[in-house]
Order: sequence, then structure tokens, then C-alpha cells
Amino acid sequence: MMTKAAVSKVRPGSAPKAGSSAGAVAVSIDASGLETRELNDRLRELLLSGAKRVEISHVCGQRYIGTRLYTPERHLMEIDIRGTAGNDLAAFLSGHKITVEGNAQDGVGNTMDSGEVVVRGRAGDVLGFSMRGGEIYVRDGCGYRAALHMKDCEGKRPVLVVGGGAQDFLGEYMAGGVVIILDRDGESHESSFMGTGMHGGVIYLRGTARVDQVGAQVEISPADEADRELIEEYVSRYLDRFPEVDMTKDEIMASPFVRLTPRSKRPYSGLYAY
Repeated sequence: MMTKAAVSKVRPGSAPKAGSSAGAVAVSIDASGLETRELNDRLRELLLSGAKRVEISHVCGQRYIGTRLYTPERHLMEIDIRGTAGNDLAAFLSGHKITVEGNAQDGVGNTMDSGEVVVRGRAGDVLGFSMRGGEIYVRDGCGYRAALHMKDCEGKRPVLVVGGGAQDFLGEYMAGGVVIILDRDGESHESSFMGTGMHGGVIYLRGTARVDQVGAQVEISPADEADRELIEEYVSRYLDRFPEVDMTKDEIMASPFVRLTPRSKRPYSGLYAY
């Protein structure tokens, strides 16, 4: 059962946030002292009871938020998290929207199927791991192995947009999807081993990249006109979600972009040939 101290309704009257269900009354959860399982049980109970918006305050490392929210009827809910979300936020997410007013730890969007995640801070390692649909926007940077084994699935194409830089092994074994790294603090990516084992999808980097920074399977080429149209679309979406960012779309798009793509769809085929 949910106690009154933990869950209460927020009075309507304020304008809904971008992407919110217009007029929906938000239900609030105070996560202080709640264990991971208890918090996620409450979220599922609220979804099944018809809640459309939930605001969770005082989040401090609780894991798997948004993971157990699939229903055959495809009920959808928007979740606003205040604090630091723990590992595997939005794992297996199916259509919901989650916004984190803070940082997120490792594994955001693990095997995410559809929906949207917005992080108003930094994300940890393996961001978008095996992501197969939906969109993730991170205002600042991310850790190691972002987009590891990201892939297209059943007509869905996952998209990951990071406003800061990414650390080593970006796009490792990437099989599909779109990754855009804006690196707002500069146009020089210091990470290494980008695209190691990459055999699908595309990575766009604002600025330049050196041959010694990418895997042997990766080709570096300038973004062409079609690429820049795609990048501009997602830059606009990124800025819509982070109006506090001190760069305009024109400033970002005035920079060069490079495209990382795989040289082969089967980079390791020779290892298994007789």
C-alpha cells in the first residue's frame, strides 16, 4: 500500500512541461528511504491505476526506474525524477518518457525499445547499451562504452544525442542507430577506440576525429548535406529539451561534423572462416 507521506497529488494549474500530457495531474512520490524494489512497485501500481504523470523527488541511486512499466494495453506515463538516478534507468523502456533533473548512473536505456529519456546532467558508462528504439538526450557528457551494441530492430532506429563529450569505446560493436556527440566545450574529441567492432549505424562527431582514435573497422568522412539535415533536426530537439544550454543551433551547426561508419557489415568474418 502507498502511504500518504510517500504519495500525494500535486494541484493542477501550472503549465504542463514540454511533451507532457496536457491537463494531467501529476502524482508525486518522495523516494527518501525507499529501496529500489519498493519505488518501482509504486510506479507500476500508479501506472495500472491510470496515472499519466509522476514526479519522484529525493532520488538517490535507486535502480531500474521505469523498467517494469510494460503493459499489453500500452499504457503510457511520464516520469520526472529529481536527484541522481541509479543504474539501468529506463532499461527495456517501452514508450514512456522519463526526465532526470540531475545526473544518471550507468546503463541508461539498457535494451530500450521505445520512448524518450532526457538527462539534465551527465550520464555514466554504457549509455544506450543494446538500445533498439526510442531517443535519449543527455545535456552534458557521458562515460565509457556509450552505444555499445546499439541496433535497429523491427523498423525502429534508436537515437542518442550527447551534448558534451563521450569517453573511450564509443559505439563499440554498434550494429545500428544514430549517435550524435556535440562536445559543446570544443571540437576536439580526446576519446579513443571509437567504433571498435562497429558493423552498422552511424556516429556523428562535431569537429574532427583522427584515424588513430577509431577502430580499424571504421571509416571517417565529412558529413554531407543529408547528414547535416539529420544532425540539425536532432540538434533542434536537443535544444528544445535543454533551453538552458548557452549555444544556439546556428552556432552548433556552424561547426564541421564528421561521420563514422563501418567499412563492413561483417568486420570479423575472417576470424570464423575455415
